[in-house]
Amino acid sequence: MGCASCSSAGNKLPKGCRNNGSCSTGGCDKLPVFDWLANMNELEGLDTCPYVEVRFKGTRKDFFYNANRLKLYIGDVVVVDAQQGYDVGVVALAGELVRLQMRKKLKAENPEIKQRVIRIATQKDINQWRKHQEREEELKFKTRELAKKHGLRMKISDVEFQGDGTKATFYYTADERVDFRNLIKDMAAEFGVRVEMRQIGLRQEAARLGGIGSCGRELCCSTWLTDFRAVNTSAARYQQLSLNPQKLAGQCGKLKCCLNYELDAYMEAVREFPDFNQTLKTKAGEATLQKVDIFRKILWYAYAHNTSNWYGISLENALKTIENNKNNSMPDSLEELTGAARDTKEEAIGFSTPNDLSFSNQQTPTKSQQKNKPKQRRNKQKAPNKRNKQ
Repeated sequence: MGCASCSSAGNKLPKGCRNNGSCSTGGCDKLPVFDWLANMNELEGLDTCPYVEVRFKGTRKDFFYNANRLKLYIGDVVVVDAQQGYDVGVVALAGELVRLQMRKKLKAENPEIKQRVIRIATQKDINQWRKHQEREEELKFKTRELAKKHGLRMKISDVEFQGDGTKATFYYTADERVDFRNLIKDMAAEFGVRVEMRQIGLRQEAARLGGIGSCGRELCCSTWLTDFRAVNTSAARYQQLSLNPQKLAGQCGKLKCCLNYELDAYMEAVREFPDFNQTLKTKAGEATLQKVDIFRKILWYAYAHNTSNWYGISLENALKTIENNKNNSMPDSLEELTGAARDTKEEAIGFSTPNDLSFSNQQTPTKSQQKNKPKQRRNKQKAPNKRNKQ
């Protein structure tokens, strides 16, 4: 969603850029932050935070020291210090919330940040900055051709120009170590800029490029997720999901980050259930667990000699039966334990199972009958023609 969708009717400026807060739709940039301290007055006895958070292309952000005490707001384009030269970025956060953000990102309470904000960008700076950004796609495709020419097994996924146009950072992914020294020489000679190669992981690549997930929403890593936590297949097992790599993997090829969102709730709910390897002993035979419905608290068991027929047993009956088995007490069969589970199922779905189900006696035609039908129709059509000839 672009800035035009949230712009005011009067001045056509995005509300998130001049309202001391972030865009209401969150579509103007990646990893937006809502300034919930924007409308609060300055705290007594506390100096105004001299730092601002500046956002660059993709998800790259950094803190800068506002030495000149400029009045900066979210959305302002500023010129900041770089290692060599200067860079141009957009203010992502300003005010007292920056102090809390720095603590969150494991920064010291009073850090010594040498990088500073030089000035608010002029129209000339912005035009030059946009001019360099227009070259990024062209350089990306040319670099891919050069890498293919040198026989390097690497993928150039993104290019980022510095604000002054003297340096270009190329982000790439590779499965193994790549020697790109000759590639850098050719790139510097052809492009006329300082070249920096930076290797990123598959998840970082997806965060920079963005996309739409299987849920229909934008990728979490490119909109709000700031850190990548390890995702294991055990998270899918706890949630009773099928271990299908095509469904569990995201666009980066790794396990989806959203598998961790509800994992704690599932792990807490599973504690009420017995051990999944625990069997139920009945007079009709021993039964093993086949499936668990955590939300409805139903366990599906089947006899060891007939695993095709499953019986849904409520959690209360299953725990009671396991406790009775320890005292050498066994029910006659699993059918006795399924009554409560059936009632729970009918109440949850909202209908009762009818006693009688009558179906029509029509049988599906066989393949030979289906083949003969077109022939019979053809003969009926040809018959009138023969009579007419006679």
